[in-house]
Amino acid sequence: MTARYDLVGVGIGPFNLSLAALSDGVPGLRSLFLDARPAFSWHPGLLMEGTVLQVPFLADLVTMADPTSPWSYLNYIRNHDRMFPFFFSERFHIPRREYDHYCRWVAERVPSCRFDAEVTTLEWDETDGAFAVTYRSGAGTATRVLARQVVLGVGTVPVVPEPLRPLLTEVHAGRVLHSADYRTHRDRLAAADDVTVVGAGQSGAEVVLDLLRSQDGAGRGGPYVRWLARTPAFAPMEYSKLGLEHFTPDYIGYFRGLPEDRRERLVREQWQLYKGVSAETLGDIHDELYERTIGGAEPRAALHPGVEVVSASAGGDGYALTCRHAEQEAFFQVRTSAVVMATGYAAARPAFLEPLADLVDWDGRGRYQVDGSYRVALDPRVSGSLYVQNAEMHTHGVGAPDLTLGAWRAATILNAVAGRTVLPVPERAAWTTFGAPRVPGHQPRGVTAEAAEGSLR
Repeated sequence: MTARYDLVGVGIGPFNLSLAALSDGVPGLRSLFLDARPAFSWHPGLLMEGTVLQVPFLADLVTMADPTSPWSYLNYIRNHDRMFPFFFSERFHIPRREYDHYCRWVAERVPSCRFDAEVTTLEWDETDGAFAVTYRSGAGTATRVLARQVVLGVGTVPVVPEPLRPLLTEVHAGRVLHSADYRTHRDRLAAADDVTVVGAGQSGAEVVLDLLRSQDGAGRGGPYVRWLARTPAFAPMEYSKLGLEHFTPDYIGYFRGLPEDRRERLVREQWQLYKGVSAETLGDIHDELYERTIGGAEPRAALHPGVEVVSASAGGDGYALTCRHAEQEAFFQVRTSAVVMATGYAAARPAFLEPLADLVDWDGRGRYQVDGSYRVALDPRVSGSLYVQNAEMHTHGVGAPDLTLGAWRAATILNAVAGRTVLPVPERAAWTTFGAPRVPGHQPRGVTAEAAEGSLR
């Protein structure tokens, strides 16, 4: 007989793993989480030694929603007999490699998580009044289950700038790559003559720093390191206490109530909230460059903000990149042995969703329309609910990919799935009032009633 579940999660990254952990043991809720990979793995291409999370350890899988959960980071530390070393280390921001290991520890123990299970089809079964989820094991065995509700947590895919896409082929493997694969090709890049890193976010900064450290002490050996970025500056991430209140339910409520064109503009303008670099990493890069000037030498590196790559071609033993400086409207060309694109990630429609695509109410740009409970708008004929995690920046703002809101969002979805308050979530979490305070009987022009109501919370 076909197994039935109240909830099926597709993809087991940190966000769906958070939902799996928070739903573990909830009475009357039968859940299953599926992932095609053989085991949990989080950005393996960027797990370099010395890199740390950009959020405090309290932004683990569960603590911000349920600090009593056995799946907290602190309980992970206790289970590994490391409480005293952790206490003495006084770390608020933990190593990225440790976060990956913590998530793997949870994924291996939460009974609803199933790996080596690639979802191939998601469709609506009108006869059963449920979603039909078909998944396949590595051995080729296909299984079909039914779910009253489904949560998509399939993650994001690397973004490759248009001018560089023709070079992302097997012919150029290991020499032209996205930063998601950096660690795999790290040794080869460190041995190159010249490496160009494109992208000014945290990943780009960490790749630049790692390549600089691959040079010898005098900066003579190792590759010449060039850093290009479209942003007007290599700027630190906004990390002030009030600035971080953009990652609260309060801001999400305000953002959701804005007209679409204003939301699109805000996401672009707020790049320092989610594309900036930690001040510590920028400081480390500066220190490496400073070391190279001792004795009158020049660093074998160049930093170019405000620059975009407009064309690229392969030739000889390297690549020619034509670049444009936005403010000067000036063009120049650089030659390089290798290119690392630290150009971020974006949500993409998974292939298994195609049988359901005609029943999804897409927006004008082909994106999900997502409500306050992270429920996707569907055709009225579908009585079940489909939810998404980390595919809603256009409707919920810059907090969508941030780990800070992961447990809160998972708890919000869990309450909606269960049809009751399993875990209470705060109505107000910020000191900041986003938007104009509401005057009785007055609503700001162009702002929805929901946003106006949120300004009073």
